[in-house]
Amino acid sequence: MTSRDRNACTDILLILISIFLAPLAVAIRRGVCTADFIINIALCCLGYIPGVVHAWYIISKYPARSSAETQPLLA
Repeated sequence: MTSRDRNACTDILLILISIFLAPLAVAIRRGVCTADFIINIALCCLGYIPGVVHAWYIISKYPARSSAETQPLLA
């Protein structure tokens, strides 16, 4: 599998997760301590559909981080 195929599989999995738990999908893609996560929680409290649409927007706008970006640097 190429990295492009893995990114597509990750996006599909996140879309499925966002249908049931929209804030979880946003937290996986952007992180927990971000404005996007807080906005998504607020939208889910105001209505379920706006939270899901926002999660889909976040998934489509921000690509998955590469493994080099997520691994800590050695001192």
